Amino acid sequence: MAAMTAKAAKKAMTGADELRDAEPRPVWWDGVQTGPRTEPLSGRRHADLVIVGAGYTGLWAAVEALTEDPARRVVLLEQDWVGAGASGRNGGFVSESLTHGIAHGEAMWPDELDELQRLGRQNVEEITGFLHTHGIDADLRLVGKTTLARTAHDYAALRDAVATYARRGDEVRFLDRDEVRADIHSSSFLGGLRTLRGGLVDPMALTLGLRRVAEELGANIFEGSPATGISRTGSTLTVRSAHGSVETSQVLLASNAYRPLLRRLRAWVLPVYDYVLATAPLTAEQLASIGWQQNQGLTDAGNQFHYFRRTRDDRIVWGGYDAVYHYGNAVRPELELRDASHRLLARHFRETFPQLAEVPFTHRWGGVIDTTTRFTPIFGTAFHGRLAYAVGFTGLGVASTRFGARVALDLLAGRDTERTRLKAVTGTAVPFPPEPLRWPAVELTRAALAREDETGRRGMLLRTFDRFGVGFNS
Repeated sequence: MAAMTAKAAKKAMTGADELRDAEPRPVWWDGVQTGPRTEPLSGRRHADLVIVGAGYTGLWAAVEALTEDPARRVVLLEQDWVGAGASGRNGGFVSESLTHGIAHGEAMWPDELDELQRLGRQNVEEITGFLHTHGIDADLRLVGKTTLARTAHDYAALRDAVATYARRGDEVRFLDRDEVRADIHSSSFLGGLRTLRGGLVDPMALTLGLRRVAEELGANIFEGSPATGISRTGSTLTVRSAHGSVETSQVLLASNAYRPLLRRLRAWVLPVYDYVLATAPLTAEQLASIGWQQNQGLTDAGNQFHYFRRTRDDRIVWGGYDAVYHYGNAVRPELELRDASHRLLARHFRETFPQLAEVPFTHRWGGVIDTTTRFTPIFGTAFHGRLAYAVGFTGLGVASTRFGARVALDLLAGRDTERTRLKAVTGTAVPFPPEPLRWPAVELTRAALAREDETGRRGMLLRTFDRFGVGFNS
């Protein structure tokens, strides 16, 4: 056995060899129908609401709009097929946070953070009830999360964060080295912060469940129908696609990382690629070797962090660390695989769990995340209030997209609600610089974040960003 383990470990270090047979697709797509189920939009149609994008944000918007008014004519235009984008590719972490973490919320909106925390908890509670009511088996497990320290400065930061959570009414537990290693059997971790709120979900199962409910309520989804333009004549908006158009009184943009119809959003939303691996299902012996009996989600504490979790069939999904921006806001299918990032992830996995050296990787994939300079979504309207948008969820959209969809619907209806009064909603983000400055600016920021991970010190560039409300952190 020792010889086999050494051989497997040597193979693991070759990187490319062990990934050669990994399927280039998300593990979440196994056993489900992929590809389009509807015909593209054709001809001229009429609707009360057109939603551009049929991922989480768009599907939640359709469900909420039709629940509120079952007679509403709702059309969703999806450029690819439902589940092809981030909603069918992500790690499935269900977070209550609407502020990209409590520390970031305190830095950005300290006066309204208690309200944001309450609304975030309520949002997850309502999602849980929705899945139960509609019989959606999305493998939702409210098992919380442990954030793990790999360095002494991350250990100190997590220990100090306990007071912040307590001040905001969240119960957390700090784990020292012995406690965290008793839970997760890896010598990589020096400590951890265990939270019991939030949890995990199968992201593709959630997407398909939302699609089913939206269609049962009467939504019309057109796949393979990228929206190419929008115009206004009087009180009517016309959304155009390659082979058809829809005339409507209202539009909701839920395109997120993809090229938006509204020019202003191109300055605010940056598409970055995230990469992921999945292992074969672990045996009972292999599971015992790593502990992790609470089956919670796990993340590192750094800016460049891994996120990892177990699936319902006991695979490990291991992603993150690299966040790659391509010049000119490029978003293309061929960017979903990146050998350098996948090899790096494989090496980090083997270093973290050397006892799993013989476990193969069966899947590798990537996907594009929509981020903003403040690391939280932005909301607004155009065309004299006839169009609303909710974009920029920065990797925490599994739950918060429902909140964002409801904000956008409030804005379209002109409703004054507790959601629309939030500074986190009414404020906006500092724009990213245009190319050719955008790409070097992103690279400089990535380097500064990496230095902070190594040293524990926030350099001049990041401190300057902090003063201007730019939220470049994890």
